[in-house]
Amino acid sequence: MSAIEGKVVAITGASSGIGEATARLLAERGAAVVLGARRTERLDEIARQIRDRGGRAVTRAVDVTAREDLERLVGLAVTEFGRLDVLVGNAGISKIGPVADLDVAGWSAMIDVNLRGVLYGIAAALPVFREQGQGHLVTTVSTAGLKITPTMAVYAATKNAVRTLLEGLRQESTDGVLRTTAVSPGYVRTELADSIDDPEVREEILRNMNQYAIAPEAVARAVAFAIEQPREVEIGEIVIRPTTQN
Repeated sequence: MSAIEGKVVAITGASSGIGEATARLLAERGAAVVLGARRTERLDEIARQIRDRGGRAVTRAVDVTAREDLERLVGLAVTEFGRLDVLVGNAGISKIGPVADLDVAGWSAMIDVNLRGVLYGIAAALPVFREQGQGHLVTTVSTAGLKITPTMAVYAATKNAVRTLLEGLRQESTDGVLRTTAVSPGYVRTELADSIDDPEVREEILRNMNQYAIAPEAVARAVAFAIEQPREVEIGEIVIRPTTQN
């Protein structure tokens, strides 16, 4: 029996890409999944397909910039399945471009989704984890924060802020209740490029994706690996990228 069997996992950004692949894989391995994203029609279709295959899945419209949406997602997990074992914080946007473009609105949007959205998830899940005596935060970060490149400075800054946040939270939580995992993917075939407004930068990212991006299922397997470890084992960070990525 899989160590994931019976776990209750909530996932943000679950309507496509890494979030969708993670939902499908964890459901196949016996988890009950609680799916959150803005595109509810797509979410409902994913959940229906999971249930048709014998899995357990429910959905909730979630905009991670709204704290109450994260509270409702966590509440749905507890109401439907009696607990929440893992929150996978996967929602993210990439308004990348040179800092000199002064895309202040894009910077603010990335801070709101990539950082504040993670904080809202923590605020919603942590009290439940504390009450249960255990819980696991798995958060999608990025290799953009490990190798700083032009046009990605602010995006990388939001991701590194999350990496710092998780490490600080880990050090505050050495009582065995909370586990934290940062998953840093490189180029993955997702819809992330759709949020890039600069057409030249977007085309460059799409070319790189087409050239060597890995499937989102590869990242989903890394998430599953972290979740299935025994309670006393914490996988603090996983870096997963194409073997041909610089």
